[in-house]
Amino acid sequence: MRQRSNNIIIAATYGKRSAVHCAFAWLRLGILCVVAGACQTRTQEVVVLPQEEISVDLSHLGKPKLSDYGFFENELKNLRPVAGVLPYSLNAPLFSDYAFKKRFVKIPEGKKVVFDANDVFSFPDGTVLIKNFYYPADFTNPDQRIRILETRLLLNEAGVWKALPYIWNEEQTDAFLNVAGKTISVQWKHTDGQVRNINYSVPNMNQCKGCHLRGDKVMPIGPSARQLNGNFSFEDGEKNQLRYWQAAGLIDLPAFNSIEKLVAYDDETASISNRARAWLEINCAHCHRADGPAKNSGLHLLASEQDPVRLGIGKAPVAAGKGSGGLLYDIVPGKPDQSILQYRIESVHPGSMMPELGRSITHTEGVALVRQWIAELK
Repeated sequence: MRQRSNNIIIAATYGKRSAVHCAFAWLRLGILCVVAGACQTRTQEVVVLPQEEISVDLSHLGKPKLSDYGFFENELKNLRPVAGVLPYSLNAPLFSDYAFKKRFVKIPEGKKVVFDANDVFSFPDGTVLIKNFYYPADFTNPDQRIRILETRLLLNEAGVWKALPYIWNEEQTDAFLNVAGKTISVQWKHTDGQVRNINYSVPNMNQCKGCHLRGDKVMPIGPSARQLNGNFSFEDGEKNQLRYWQAAGLIDLPAFNSIEKLVAYDDETASISNRARAWLEINCAHCHRADGPAKNSGLHLLASEQDPVRLGIGKAPVAAGKGSGGLLYDIVPGKPDQSILQYRIESVHPGSMMPELGRSITHTEGVALVRQWIAELK
């Protein structure tokens, strides 16, 4: 039996009605199987009735193309921001299968960000956080032969953050709103000279929302004082990002020496403890914190956490099941191979790996830091 391919259409809405998450075009297959005999008889020819293409209106979610927002000038793939769109970076970025990232923020003219010493800043209505994910063909030449896979937007509309994923076309001329997610085959030459291949996963809209959930609200993860307290190479020179924002009238800061700084986990001049804790914060603490989705685990992994038990030292898991790997405690000082935390961040098996989304391979350098940190604990 010859079958035509079926399209998959997924739509999502926000508001009072939690609307349609998935509408799978298995309808044609369902029609065929209503009469069981039709599916079981080899010799019977099955006729598939013509089906009109279904049009799904996503305009209530966001603009259909990335170019429609006007964030970048000239060729879109160059990601050259227009005036009012500010590039930024994080001291300790989230691991996403070794994808490179370029981040930007658009803050409405005349509005200011509200400083918070301990958490993500409070951004005014109309703010857009823009994160582009890309791979160079050769990691030793990261500015050459770049392929952009996706751009994720976080839009603050009337105090509510909305997450929108845009997937780039093969021609690299534009990116298109895609709420269903997608798997993309990627190949690159790594820094060690080895060619690597992965199936990169663009999250669907609900997955985007799930990772950014704090309590019952969607929130940004990265742009906090401790993450932004570092230098960035702006067009007019290298400057501290917080001071740059202050000079641009975007934020009011307290005494600068009072602002903490999260270390870069690849900074070999910093202590193993600080580097490992920074890695755990950005990769795990968006869930593992007092107000995160994994709060009931009792495992809190912000770098500022000082309680040994909440940090997992000598703590039995609340409910890990097979995800524990048969181990008894989250962290066993001096014994990373007996620590559930180490097992889960190294695992690539569904049901065991942590974080659950955002990676398909192990961050070799990151988990090595955590392993050394646990090994040095007394």
